[in-house]
Amino acid sequence: MRQVNVALGRRSYPVYIGSGPLAQTGSYLRGRGFAGRLVVITDTAVNKLYGAVLGKALEADGFQVSTLEVPPGEAQKSLERAGKLYLALTGVSAERTTPILALGGGVVGDLAGFVAATYQRGVPLVQLPTTLLAQVDSSVGGKVAVDHGQLKNMIGAFYQPAMVIADTGTLMSLPEEELKNGLAEVIKSAAIRDGAFFTFLEENIDKINSLDADVLEEIVYRSVSIKAEVVAKDELDMGLRRILNYGHTIGHAVESAADFKIKHGQAVAIGMVAAARIANKLGRLGQGEVNRLRVLIGQAGLPTEVPNLDVEKIMRSMQHDKKVRGGRVKFVLLKSIGDAVVTDDVAPSLIKEVLTGRK
Repeated sequence: MRQVNVALGRRSYPVYIGSGPLAQTGSYLRGRGFAGRLVVITDTAVNKLYGAVLGKALEADGFQVSTLEVPPGEAQKSLERAGKLYLALTGVSAERTTPILALGGGVVGDLAGFVAATYQRGVPLVQLPTTLLAQVDSSVGGKVAVDHGQLKNMIGAFYQPAMVIADTGTLMSLPEEELKNGLAEVIKSAAIRDGAFFTFLEENIDKINSLDADVLEEIVYRSVSIKAEVVAKDELDMGLRRILNYGHTIGHAVESAADFKIKHGQAVAIGMVAAARIANKLGRLGQGEVNRLRVLIGQAGLPTEVPNLDVEKIMRSMQHDKKVRGGRVKFVLLKSIGDAVVTDDVAPSLIKEVLTGRK
């Protein structure tokens, strides 16, 4: 078992990483002072896989467990679904001290986290991520949100969990597409902050794709360590933390323009390569580095080219992004593999040039 601490003073919390800790959730909760009633929010697919294991373990540790299910899919990240969960929480007599356990992928974590942040002005939150994407990214750092209309994560809050338990054993049950989805965020973490980790990914991509347990634990640990370090320095996303948005400026816009039919990791992969090409055209990133990034993303089974979407729709979506300041779109660009910078000095004409593939 490995542990990463997210150092945020009174809001600090541990992230437990390894194969098997999901069944020990009750012990971790008791170690943090929790007892009595708790609520698990999960989706129907994840509940079939892990709901019984978690429930029995929690009950064996003396907890009274209520489980609230939602259907799977991005469409559940809505104010409407949050409202239904508020009613369900009152129905099981959830109180201000009743912890909510988010069991599932990024959608469940974001939705349950948003509900925990707003129900009775905030109840304890425990993240139990079961996908690679959620383990390395969305469960850590305290960003919780729902979508609104065609805009992703537009309504949300900063709300840190009490702890995160990332059971890498759950990754063995992931569909291949979901593993690839998470690898985008792993590659992003290395690209922005750790060149040695990027090299490790290049050297071990075959083992990752074949679900080598030790390598999966390593990539989760190193990705979480990177995010924890950045979040500890900039919890509220006012400066350094913005580098974690690498690939997301174009990525989120692509998701929106595709009516969320493109998965988040796929969109981020497209966004990373597009941002690398922008950096190259600006003279900030060498072509060799662009090629390394593109090749690794391709080896991970992720797309590297902008799909055939309405470019104007993508541009409009970027203007509504949370990263826009004073009408200028914030971009994260690489100076080299492992070193990123945030800038708003990217001309719309250059963005369009890259999106359309013009030379």
